[in-house]
Amino acid sequence: MSNNNYAREGRYQDEEAILIGFGSYSAVMLPRIGGNLISFRDEVNQYAILREPTAEEWTSFVERPMVHGIPVLFPPNRYDNGTFTFNNHTYSFPINEPSTGNHLHGFVYDCPWETVEYGCDDDKSWVSVRIRFDDTHPSFVHFPHEFTLTNTYTLSDKGLSQHFHAINDGNTALPFMLGFHTAVNAPFAAGSTPEDLSCLFTLGNRWEMSERMLPTDKFQPLSPSEQQLKDGVGNPYAEDMDNHYTALPQNGSNRMTLTDTKAKKRLVYDVGLKYKQWMIWNNKSNRAYFCPEPQTSQVNAPNSTLPTEENGLFALEPGQEWSETSHMYLESV
Repeated sequence: MSNNNYAREGRYQDEEAILIGFGSYSAVMLPRIGGNLISFRDEVNQYAILREPTAEEWTSFVERPMVHGIPVLFPPNRYDNGTFTFNNHTYSFPINEPSTGNHLHGFVYDCPWETVEYGCDDDKSWVSVRIRFDDTHPSFVHFPHEFTLTNTYTLSDKGLSQHFHAINDGNTALPFMLGFHTAVNAPFAAGSTPEDLSCLFTLGNRWEMSERMLPTDKFQPLSPSEQQLKDGVGNPYAEDMDNHYTALPQNGSNRMTLTDTKAKKRLVYDVGLKYKQWMIWNNKSNRAYFCPEPQTSQVNAPNSTLPTEENGLFALEPGQEWSETSHMYLESV
């Protein structure tokens, strides 16, 4: 087995971590901080693909670990006044975004996850973490369901794969809403600039959003730069983006691609067909990173006036399981 293939306990910014590597790729998992895969790198080419917190950012990252790595959002994004009704049960979430009066990003992105296993062999290296949500969790009072989420990341010659699995351990149906606040360095190659980048998203329609960043259940036309993203020739910083879209797979694939014409490399983030919505956020066109955020459902879906087949909300019944696999990898262009 190559010395580049490994899986072991270690430290990251003095935090407990699981370190995995395979071939040219490396990754770092932080189980105690939301089960966040905080690093994915090509060590041979020195590409830092995910946005990682610097030493100066570490304290703020621990306080709000939303915009580095791949935070798990369950449920994702915003909910009107933190309240909705599902199956005759009214849920009340804390208002943690005072500027909009909404609840934002759910209950699992900042709490400890359990390390299930890690290991490596001649074909791959992997780490698996999970959270069992029950009445011992501080947020059970807001979301009174028992369920288990398991997140497994695997490195191989094909890059990084993420297999996410959920099971309803309780005796009542739960509203299933999942997303990821994936933070991608753009550019990911040292020496490249934002002008060297072109980007594709498998976008469908853009949701109209209210001043409180909640969908109105109406669509609005794509801007010219958004149409360029849909056509695969857009730039992630062409305009300020905090926008919400339906997903429209192309050739059977639901993805974001980021092509660096200077490095002659393309990053592919193929999220899987079960994520039927996208958020795109570039933090006011900061020119350093942006977040392609796959979601299973529309923002604020339980309060939507649309039928569930359009807003993506569904019930995970007792004993029912859900899973999807995503992939992130580099290819030459």
